[in-house]
Amino acid sequence: MAEGAIINHVRDGKHYPGKITIHVFLTCLMAATGGLLFGYDVGISGGVTSMDSFLIKFFPTVYRKEKGETSTNQYCKFDSQVLTMFTSSLYLAALIASFFASGITRVFGRKWSMFTGGTIFLVGAALNGAAMNVAMLIIGRILLGVGVGFTAQSAIIYLVEMAPASLRGMLNIGFQLMITIGILAANLINYQTAKIKGGWGWRVSLALAAVPAAVFTAGSLFLPDTPNSLIERGHEDQARSILRRIRGTDDIQKEFADIKAAGEESKAVKNPWRSIAQRRYRPQLTMAVLIPFFQQLTGINVIMFYAPVLFKTIGFGSNAALMSAVITGLVNVLATFVSSFTVDRVGRRALLLPDARLPYRLQITVGTLIAVMFGISGAGDISRAYAFTVVVFICIYVAGFAWSWGPVGLLVVSESFPLVIRSAGLSITVSVSMIFTFAIAQAFLALLCSLKFALFYFFGGWVLIMTGFVVFFLPETKGVPIEEMAVVWKAHWFWGRFISDEDAHLGGTGEIGDGKKAVALTLRL
Repeated sequence: MAEGAIINHVRDGKHYPGKITIHVFLTCLMAATGGLLFGYDVGISGGVTSMDSFLIKFFPTVYRKEKGETSTNQYCKFDSQVLTMFTSSLYLAALIASFFASGITRVFGRKWSMFTGGTIFLVGAALNGAAMNVAMLIIGRILLGVGVGFTAQSAIIYLVEMAPASLRGMLNIGFQLMITIGILAANLINYQTAKIKGGWGWRVSLALAAVPAAVFTAGSLFLPDTPNSLIERGHEDQARSILRRIRGTDDIQKEFADIKAAGEESKAVKNPWRSIAQRRYRPQLTMAVLIPFFQQLTGINVIMFYAPVLFKTIGFGSNAALMSAVITGLVNVLATFVSSFTVDRVGRRALLLPDARLPYRLQITVGTLIAVMFGISGAGDISRAYAFTVVVFICIYVAGFAWSWGPVGLLVVSESFPLVIRSAGLSITVSVSMIFTFAIAQAFLALLCSLKFALFYFFGGWVLIMTGFVVFFLPETKGVPIEEMAVVWKAHWFWGRFISDEDAHLGGTGEIGDGKKAVALTLRL
């Protein structure tokens, strides 16, 4: 088989069973519910910070400023570092927790790391629901963050290892889909709890985070661990049995051989954190840092967890702001569905490239609309029709992100790591995502106050930069078996220089399809 044909054959994943079985569907569905935890929190925190009863109890200064004179600068109404610390403390905790999760995920398996994350999240939800002061609120959110750090790191690894290569995109995006469903559910709950008489609706919103956490925690106890993790920990017979069950066939020899070879290599490495710094893993390390960095600088999390506050800033009332957040949440879910059903057909780059230009145009448009209304001073009233126009453009922006960079960025990173550095690599990805989510969450309201409408131009500029990065540095990973991904990086015009022919082996088999040796690859993508 010619070298060009080899890479195409690998990409199609034809020597691995490619069908989806009921067993792999159910296990991946349960693991994906970990996304509900993060999604619910993103949606709920923005909603409760727009409730008057919540602000009166914990942030009275912000409440008084919001209810002040109508001439108050619209850009600066909610600028409070204590308020943003409530929102962003979760992400700092998740950043730190993801590094600890790496060791647990590697030594004890994916399922126990997921169980640990779910349990800690449950405790945090209980504390937040019963909070009596700001300190209790922030401690609760720190525990939620620890839970998110464990859950995101381990659940994503679980999904990428359980899924067949030809359907890995759809099953992996299940995690992102659950995040969007969690955001939508939170927005709907906020809309209803804001109407509760007596001013305790925010407690219901925060405490209900325990529901998805309980489902995920209990479900993780019934999940089998992945064949990759079992082999890595020396349970070869159990791994073979699980692989046979999730693939629905006895014809698993080639895939099992690749996983076994990767497991043997992983067991020989005592310190994956040192290994990931090696030259041959430079492509994966770069993606682990830059992809989540770019994701946050699209400005999507600003829209999602500050949506109610943002809508109040541009002139909506409290209930109308919450309803507008529900609408954007629904758009987010529907667009993510589109991505999940197309990513394994058209590929990763096809979704990332054309649709990256849409968020850029819409950030510029939204910024301009706000500039026309409030100008530099931030003073002004907004009509219902004008506010509706802003919401429409924000919804289109959310849709553009939700079928492209939202799910596909994380997918590309998670499927790129070989087993030997997979746990450490996903920890870096989660940590980078959380540190920039934390930074943007902490700085957004202050930046909105200082940069005003130009803040949206700032995010738009970053969208242009990341589009160029995809064009030149991101290869197509559709359909490539996860333990054979090195051949894709070796074939890339830039990354190939970091990977030797020996390091670009295909799992442990050294062959594809007709037995031809896959060596000395020179194809350039």
